[in-house]
Amino acid sequence: MAVRICLSVVWLLFLLLLSPLPTTAGGGRGDATIFIYHHFGDDRYPTTNVGMAEFKEQMAYLAAHDYAVIPLSELVEMLASPTPLPAKTVVITIDDGYRTTYSEAWPVLREYGFPFTVFLYVEGLERRYSNYLTWEQVAEMAAAGVDFQDHSYSHHRLADWPRGMTEDRYRAWIRDDLVKGAEILERRLGQRPRFFAIPYGEYNHIVLDEAQKLGYEAVFTQDAGSVSDDTDLMMISREPILGTNWSTLEHFIQVLERVDLPFTEMTPGLTPLGENPPPRIGARLLYPERYRPGSFGIFVSELGWRQATLEGDLVYIDNDTALTRRINRVMISAREQGTGRTALRFWMLTQPPGE
Repeated sequence: MAVRICLSVVWLLFLLLLSPLPTTAGGGRGDATIFIYHHFGDDRYPTTNVGMAEFKEQMAYLAAHDYAVIPLSELVEMLASPTPLPAKTVVITIDDGYRTTYSEAWPVLREYGFPFTVFLYVEGLERRYSNYLTWEQVAEMAAAGVDFQDHSYSHHRLADWPRGMTEDRYRAWIRDDLVKGAEILERRLGQRPRFFAIPYGEYNHIVLDEAQKLGYEAVFTQDAGSVSDDTDLMMISREPILGTNWSTLEHFIQVLERVDLPFTEMTPGLTPLGENPPPRIGARLLYPERYRPGSFGIFVSELGWRQATLEGDLVYIDNDTALTRRINRVMISAREQGTGRTALRFWMLTQPPGE
């Protein structure tokens, strides 16, 4: 079936430029890194594949440099409690549930004793698509301790609000899909999924709201970035490892060096754009003192990178360009005081239904 390209090429290429300055690996703050993988050793899918030589090199690096690779559930429990995140914490996740998860990735992860979570595209398994895991393989892996969670039933682009659909119908469309996937997973695995990874990583306020209403303890995006004590459990960032440039060991190490950049009161927020062009794009920083003055930038998929203005705790750019893309990712980035490490965090801007 068609390759599911989950990430915007534009911001992927941009992030390659965000190489951290040299520091001691792992740093002092307790920011965790959650990795996303898709295909393993399968060159038919170059945009979402990681070569096996690269994957083995990455896992060896984690082991050799004393990173604590922990279960996803343990990380969520720390985020939900006053327990501070320890430094050099890593979580491994795999999206969709392709067959190479079983044949290629699992033997390597088992060799190192690394726990990992697979977010399953339920319809792909139910229809027995040849490139996906079988339920028999899932049962074997689950019995050995592999964690399986929800990636929706149909893998729809949930943030793509269909033209002419009322909000009530739109919410019901999202809810019906998530309920169907969760019920099948509960029947197949014997327990209801606790965590949800959004298909394509595309969300708005309604997608996040419906996921929370259905009782998911945590929701995971595909926005690059680290996880900190200030991470919202309904918007947890993950770092993609895939493609030619994004699966090198150099990039892998750079990702481990990044830290979170906590902010709030995003402008525009997660509701569909009410004004276009949005005259100001920015957010309020929780810890503006952590970052080097003059190092702030804001990246919008459609606009590129712009130097940002910092006034008190407000970081922003003024804008007079209308956004035409269905979805834009927005990133705020800066350099951390002292270490020079790259700090960043994303959110999404979406168009009104039918736009």
